[in-house]
Amino acid sequence: MLRVLGVLVAAACALVAAALTWPDIFRVEHIYPIAQLIAFRAAIVLGIAVVAVVALLLALIRPIRLFALSLAVIAGLAVAANAAILVSRGTGTDTLPEKTGDAIRVMTWNTAGEATTPTSVAQIAVAMDADIVTLPETTIETGEAVAIAMRELGHPMWAHHAEFGENGWDARSTTLLISPDLGDYAVIQSSVEGTTNTSTVPSAVAMPVDGKGPIVVAAHAVAPRQEYMSHWQSDLQWLADQCGAGADVILAGDFNATLDHMARLGVDGGTLGHCHDVASETGNGAVGTWPTSLPGLMGAPIDHVMASEAWRPTGSIVLRSLDGSGSDHRPLIVQLEPAR
Repeated sequence: MLRVLGVLVAAACALVAAALTWPDIFRVEHIYPIAQLIAFRAAIVLGIAVVAVVALLLALIRPIRLFALSLAVIAGLAVAANAAILVSRGTGTDTLPEKTGDAIRVMTWNTAGEATTPTSVAQIAVAMDADIVTLPETTIETGEAVAIAMRELGHPMWAHHAEFGENGWDARSTTLLISPDLGDYAVIQSSVEGTTNTSTVPSAVAMPVDGKGPIVVAAHAVAPRQEYMSHWQSDLQWLADQCGAGADVILAGDFNATLDHMARLGVDGGTLGHCHDVASETGNGAVGTWPTSLPGLMGAPIDHVMASEAWRPTGSIVLRSLDGSGSDHRPLIVQLEPAR
């Protein structure tokens, strides 16, 4: 009887380990609380590794040796599989390639409202030579202050935004800065009014006035708290829908989702719709952008820059040197080259 029970427990452990490793196969990546747990894949690796060590120690006890060794093997395989996934997505690069004449740089940083000063944002954006800056949880007043500070540093930007209501909560506003070198842009009215937008916190959709250049989406999906799970799922689908076939689109912002949550939302090999995640294609896909209280590889990579096939990713960097700046998110900066 005990042997049968041991087999059943080992089988259950193997099933749990497989579901945490490949959640999309089991279709559990959008289920609370699994969705929250799998956001921290490196922490899962560490936890399963501890299980493996404990199982090996228990194997010294003769009556449960076979059961303990079975658990150790299951845990070891899960650690290896998860570690391989992390490495394949990229555990961090520290520099961007030299910026060419055709390249553009995109920076996204959830500033956590007034926690980050406009001067700090401007200095980083200028230092990174950013052409597009998306700032979730940032009011237009703060965004304009950033743009003015960047202009004074010799790097002018136009400020755009989308806002849901006027209740003083910075998360209800998303600001987008675009370099005049990219041409004139305007935020489409439907995203300003919220008739076509993410559900709870706004995304800003800016289109080139003359029709030349990429559509830029400053993205902000609601966090997957238990009461917002359905809104979170619809937000991710809405963002995926912005990346249609053949579109020239750049999405950047706080998606409140990792690549695991997007696994079934990609189309024709894309990460989200037809767009591809730049960080994971340039060596930074496993570096956590939130929270800054955790080391980079232990955090959740929930801030992204996505680009359609009109763009070729050439580099990315997650700035970990600004963890004391005030925001609980890290800035992500990427470089893109025209694909044609």
